[in-house]
Amino acid sequence: MSRALQPGAAPAGWVLGDTEFGLFQHWIHRVAGITMGPAKKALVAGRLARRVSQHGLGSFEAYFELLQRDPQEHQLAVDLLTTNETHFFREPRHFELMRGTVLPQHPAGRPLRVWSAACSTGQEPYSLAMLMAHVLGAAPWEVLGTDLSTRVLERARQGLYDTALAREIPEPFLRAFCFKGVGAQHGRFLIAPELRRRVRFEQVNLNEALPDLGEFDVIFLRNVMIYFNDVTKRGVIERLLRALRPRGWLVVGHSESLNGISPLLQAHSPSVYRKHA
Repeated sequence: MSRALQPGAAPAGWVLGDTEFGLFQHWIHRVAGITMGPAKKALVAGRLARRVSQHGLGSFEAYFELLQRDPQEHQLAVDLLTTNETHFFREPRHFELMRGTVLPQHPAGRPLRVWSAACSTGQEPYSLAMLMAHVLGAAPWEVLGTDLSTRVLERARQGLYDTALAREIPEPFLRAFCFKGVGAQHGRFLIAPELRRRVRFEQVNLNEALPDLGEFDVIFLRNVMIYFNDVTKRGVIERLLRALRPRGWLVVGHSESLNGISPLLQAHSPSVYRKHA
């Protein structure tokens, strides 16, 4: 899942000064581990301007003060500043690795547990679930999808998507695991209920101590690390490795590298790592 701020413009006369921007920089880094450079200032202003207006506040500084005392607004601002981009079967080589190597090597009889650690609106965990259902059938398996944003998690749980996204799904999976919308749902499709039941979604902040999620055989953490500095990367990976089985797989985005981040990781192929036994 990518985390990137979207452009926008604050109303005329409103200015997000360097001092106020610094407050939001430190806040989003503390909360989500995201590093925002000076080039993001206009984007932050555009994203938050409507909330400033809706609360009848006169400045971004006043809105920042509101965040410190209003948990609901705090979460809403996090959602606004952690926009999520994802696709079904994004970066196909990783799914080929799952099909050709990970699934065939998994010990028979032991449930296969896969974690999509920044799942956004659910396309990645549902893609994994389709592949696992196709290959493993009735064998025990589970997919967990987590994200910091409650807004995208709610959309993920619904499993309802625009028909335009269906072209990203292989035709056999589309026929087996998706229902075409009719009537009021025309133009959308629904992930089949039997598949949705095998995918669980939870809010998890990777920048904090993790809840007890159990051990996983595979963790997908794609297109997230590019928004973290080296210190944050090491902390996130250290926490995730505690939840990864020995010889488990850790998959990051094609543009990302974990070289030198942890001695517990061994490179398998570009963007794919295994935890030492």
